[in-house]
Amino acid sequence: MAEMSVAGRDAFLEQTRIGVLATLDAGGAPLAIPIWYEWDGARARMFSSGRSPKVARLRRDGRVCLTVAEPVGVPEAWVAIEGAATIEEGTGFALAQRLAPRYYPAEQAERTLAAWERVAPDWVTIVIEPRRIRSSAPE
Repeated sequence: MAEMSVAGRDAFLEQTRIGVLATLDAGGAPLAIPIWYEWDGARARMFSSGRSPKVARLRRDGRVCLTVAEPVGVPEAWVAIEGAATIEEGTGFALAQRLAPRYYPAEQAERTLAAWERVAPDWVTIVIEPRRIRSSAPE
């Protein structure tokens, strides 16, 4: 296995995949959850309710790791983005509008966004500023 090039890593992260976001609980133990994400070549962004447990954990301790990997059945490849997360208030629904059509078929995305829009003002964007990015892919 070899480290991905920056271009290869960006291409990998730009594909629609489920990430796993690791946050720290009050005792410092990691807690990992699956999550949709967007990568812009410099930062990772995710959305959530501002009242979610993961956002509460991030407000307490912003250290995170977002890991994205190939599924079983294809050559192993992964990227881990370690860094500090910040919370942008009231911006999560705009990100959800961009991501839902990537992760859901069109009709399901439309129905889901209509339901989510009712609580849109409560949604936040989680932004990860990378401190270190590690990756691995077949040589």
